[in-house]
Amino acid sequence: MHRSLASRSALALLFALALAGGAAAQQAPGAVPAAPCGGDLSAFLEGVKKDAVAAGASAAAADEAFAGADIDPKVLSRDRAQGVFKQTFLEFSQRTVSQARLDIGRQKMKQYADVFARAEQEFGVPPGVITAFWAMETDFGAVQGDFNTRNALVTLSHDCRRPELFRPQLIALIEMVEHGDLDPATNTGAWAGEIGQVQMLPRDIIAYGMDGDGDGHVRLKQSSPDAILTAAKFIQHLGFERGQPWLQEVTLPDNLPFEKSGLGGTMKAAEWFALGVKPRDGNTAFGDLEGDLVLPQGRMGPAFIAYPNFKIYLEWNKSFIYTTSAAYFGTRLSGAEPYLKGMPEQGLASDQMKALQTKLQSLGHDVGEIDGILGSGTRVAIQKEQKRLGMPADGWATPALLNAL
Repeated sequence: MHRSLASRSALALLFALALAGGAAAQQAPGAVPAAPCGGDLSAFLEGVKKDAVAAGASAAAADEAFAGADIDPKVLSRDRAQGVFKQTFLEFSQRTVSQARLDIGRQKMKQYADVFARAEQEFGVPPGVITAFWAMETDFGAVQGDFNTRNALVTLSHDCRRPELFRPQLIALIEMVEHGDLDPATNTGAWAGEIGQVQMLPRDIIAYGMDGDGDGHVRLKQSSPDAILTAAKFIQHLGFERGQPWLQEVTLPDNLPFEKSGLGGTMKAAEWFALGVKPRDGNTAFGDLEGDLVLPQGRMGPAFIAYPNFKIYLEWNKSFIYTTSAAYFGTRLSGAEPYLKGMPEQGLASDQMKALQTKLQSLGHDVGEIDGILGSGTRVAIQKEQKRLGMPADGWATPALLNAL
């Protein structure tokens, strides 16, 4: 697992868990579990109630929250059968950053202009950044999930796969019930317990929730102003710096040191500009900031400089494709032109990617699980082998590289 579920949104959670391959392992024989789990459901809920009361919640709120609570087999099924995210950047971003979504997003930014202005003034987060997450998470609230939130969290807390992650969310849900912000019998959301138009877990709602419409409650499911301001406060918490860019499309010369591309580099944007990398919008004002050259499909595809604010996208979600698409979406809503698709070299099918990962692993590289996904570890390994073989080290997996190995 890349990051605690306590600060992850619904689709982000799905992608990140998929990338982690089902993540947390079962407790080792004889090990003491991090949190009580399993066993009789009534006894389990009594234990959670005791912890919640010790944390300051009322017994009455816990009783209300758990009245009628039950295990949802569909949640367990979804948890056990998480899909694997294998689309390319062009495939995923073209589908998610559609013209229809851009049009609706701009309408929403106009409709809630006062709320977005407050969000930017108080938290430094531009409207386009918030709106892109809003679109990608739930299509502006249209698709929020139909799992009972209380039962989803009861199920995942009672299950012994990751109780230490979900039990605190269940206790936070009791606090939401006590505040009058959630009806445990009727509130629905994602299978992993995320709630509302920007899909946040209860602990994050408690910590960062904002009453945007002035009704005295934080209801991210029903209230767009609440969702907008809460997302802004949460994004600020993740480290977004006011007035700085997050992603900028660039064009490339042929003779770059591509082995220096990728996330986690040590170059400043100005150093890339000096090597002939050119921002398409012509803006080089942020050259003193750190800048990673991001090539989602290699040097022949779309190219971007990722600035320090891009890290908040990685905090929201560890899927490189989701992250880059969400950041690109934010730039489009902020006035950027559509990216240049380029002509990326042919990539690898899933079985070919697994074969490549196996070869890379045999050469001593840490690629993580052999899962057919072009993740960060595989990209780094590819760059090292490309450089060794005298190929442009852009981190893109191709049949030519597979054959060369």
